[in-house]
Amino acid sequence: MDKQQIGQRVVVGLSGGVDSAVTAWLLKQQGHQVIGIFMKNWEGDDDDAYCSSNIDFVDAAAVADVIGIELEHVNFSSEYKDRVFAEFLREYQSGRTPNPDILCNAEIKFKAFLEHALRLGARKIATGHYARVRLNAQTQKHELLKGLDRSKDQSYFLHRLNQAQLAKTLFPLGELHKTEVRRMALEIGLPNAGKKDSTGICFIGERPFRDFLNRYIAREPGPIKDERGRTIGQHLGLSFYTLGQRQGLGIGGLKAKGALRGGGEHQPWFVARKETQNNTLWVVQGHEHPWLQSSALGAQDASWVAGSPPAEGPFSAKTRYRQLDAPCTLAAGAGDGFTLHFPEPQWAVTPGQSAVLYDGEICLGGGVIDSAQGS
Repeated sequence: MDKQQIGQRVVVGLSGGVDSAVTAWLLKQQGHQVIGIFMKNWEGDDDDAYCSSNIDFVDAAAVADVIGIELEHVNFSSEYKDRVFAEFLREYQSGRTPNPDILCNAEIKFKAFLEHALRLGARKIATGHYARVRLNAQTQKHELLKGLDRSKDQSYFLHRLNQAQLAKTLFPLGELHKTEVRRMALEIGLPNAGKKDSTGICFIGERPFRDFLNRYIAREPGPIKDERGRTIGQHLGLSFYTLGQRQGLGIGGLKAKGALRGGGEHQPWFVARKETQNNTLWVVQGHEHPWLQSSALGAQDASWVAGSPPAEGPFSAKTRYRQLDAPCTLAAGAGDGFTLHFPEPQWAVTPGQSAVLYDGEICLGGGVIDSAQGS
């Protein structure tokens, strides 16, 4: 880190988890004036077993006490409801599968939170994400890089960050592996050193997703059909399913008469298509069924880290978080969209999810998938 940056005021998002705790400790060790902010992003039922923000705040306060930093509790639930949750519901109601974590980073953690930190006189903000920021000396642009721990890299969720946001952001864990972070937390004696990593979105937490969604979206049952057009069951509403889904279809024990293309009578069923015009859910048998394979996709609402799209040509991409980078070719699309072509078909490319582009370790940005073409 540049010596001129040492000693500056840095506001850290303290979530109550081990990653943000070690982030704050590292910055304090480097000589910064560190202030912790606990962000409350969800109102109502957040003190139950599924979304325990009250418990998380107690953990964050204990960490702040051990490290010796101030902690402020800030409520961003109104911004979250307007900017993230409303969009989340709109997408599901339209039959798509959104990724609210990406929107939360762009609209809350690196916008509302950043604005609040600047009002506190901060020069930078910091989070416990596993990613890195680098200033390119030639272009004078900030680059978003993958975290060195590839199993924890979170650049996919950060791909909508822009130059102004990256210029004000520190990711102290980007150079570390998770095992090192856990070890450091134990050596420091942090009270949450053994705390499990949180999974899922706070407003859903560990609760059954379908139960949660049913509070806000009415069920509209319709037919489940196989590729031959035969009705083999009934769905609860297209919003409650996503492409590639295997569990919760209610047809697990059903055997089709005769082998289907791409599978056999004993193969598991997968959601392959959602037809909103006639409220039909299409399913196929077998993980490798052609309906689940896509050789190209179209994306809209593109956001590029550099502020402008990269030149057309070969790159790699992720169409969902937990997958290896796949070689692809980028081509410009209509408006702020683009298309990606893959030499190897991609599995269950899902509208509403994000296609994120990479040039080696550099995350270039991406867009929201709105279409996929078969192999």
